[in-house]
Amino acid sequence: QVQLVESGGGSVQPGGSLRLSCVASGSIFRVNTMGWYRQTPGKQRELVAEMTAGGSTNYADSVKGRFTISRNNAKNTVDLQMNSLKPEDTAVYYCNYRGVGPVVMDYWGKGTLVTVSS
Repeated sequence: QVQLVESGGGSVQPGGSLRLSCVASGSIFRVNTMGWYRQTPGKQRELVAEMTAGGSTNYADSVKGRFTISRNNAKNTVDLQMNSLKPEDTAVYYCNYRGVGPVVMDYWGKGTLVTVSS
């Protein structure tokens, strides 16, 4: 089992910045990806950004150039720096940990709300 604890989030005006952090604990996989997804009411959860333990990244087109993902493998943490926030970025953001072993296991944080509004 992997436990995820998120921090950060909150309310910000358009154009502002926020930083999300997530720490993983428990049975850490040697091969893993950590990332952030988001969800709004009535919509499916969507990938925002993810990063492998080796440093490869993947971003949603809608956040490229505005959001930056980073991680500390020694501390099992992943951060998401969100700049130039837009109202359409408003969502519940979930930390994700994907462990690759004999099977692929997905773990989720409880979510943190980000609201972008004037």
